[in-house]
Amino acid sequence: MKPAPLPRRSFILGSLAACSALGGALAAEPVRVVYPRHMGVTNSRYEYDWLVLRTALEKSSAALGPFTMSQLDEAMSPRRVTQELALPRGRINVLARGTSRELERDFLPVRIPIDKGLLGFRVFLIRAADLPRFAAVRTLQDLRRFRAGQGKDWVDIDILHAAGIPVVEGSYFDGLFSMLMVGRFDFFSRGVDEVVLELEERRARYPHMVIEPTLLLHYPLPRYLFVRRDAEGERLAKRLRAGLETMVQDGTLNALFRQHKGPVIEQLNLEKRRLIALPATLATPETPLNRPELWYNPQAER
Repeated sequence: MKPAPLPRRSFILGSLAACSALGGALAAEPVRVVYPRHMGVTNSRYEYDWLVLRTALEKSSAALGPFTMSQLDEAMSPRRVTQELALPRGRINVLARGTSRELERDFLPVRIPIDKGLLGFRVFLIRAADLPRFAAVRTLQDLRRFRAGQGKDWVDIDILHAAGIPVVEGSYFDGLFSMLMVGRFDFFSRGVDEVVLELEERRARYPHMVIEPTLLLHYPLPRYLFVRRDAEGERLAKRLRAGLETMVQDGTLNALFRQHKGPVIEQLNLEKRRLIALPATLATPETPLNRPELWYNPQAER
């Protein structure tokens, strides 16, 4: 017979106690946390991620002691960021990113989605002339009549292919917008956090590009904190997990999510769109899909 599961509060206290036992020296001097600076994007886009990181560290400070947190001076491409984290003495020791099987294999994920899974909700950039065509879409079968645009090697490509949606790949990011507008494909699936700014930045060049207002595509794509697979990384992962669990239980994570993500959720009217759900192609068995308190659900918000 399996023992009854411990209450969540007991789990949090147990996690903190385990971290404390493993890291006696950790409390003696500050834990040093260094996160990356991203090349080619406005780093304010990552401010929410690092705020959650800092709060998780603060929530575990009483049990595990002080910390320092800083951003690397050098800006890096996404590939260079993962290469740096993989180095035994790399200059960063944490990153925030949408998960993949490769990332979960190479690094230690802290499996609490810091954005409550919002990364997996997608809206479309389309040509204004196609608004009536998309307004008629009701099901995944309807959506399969349209071609999606994606960047070469993006993780979304496999998800869309598995759902039976044809995909046209572009070699560079800015070129995808022009490919859309000249008819190479029919929609450009974008993250909720990305699409408004991307449209505003290109409105003068593409005055007939619009955000499709009725549809919301979804596939589970949690954004995790990842650390190095070594003894130091294991200690940091345990500390972050305990801090994030506390944030979930005391409402801090949900409050930060509403404060920082609520305006764009409202602006894009997510909770009134028609939801088209795709299979959880990227979800590993360890993905905590059985914990609804960790995930944003637009239908539950209606």
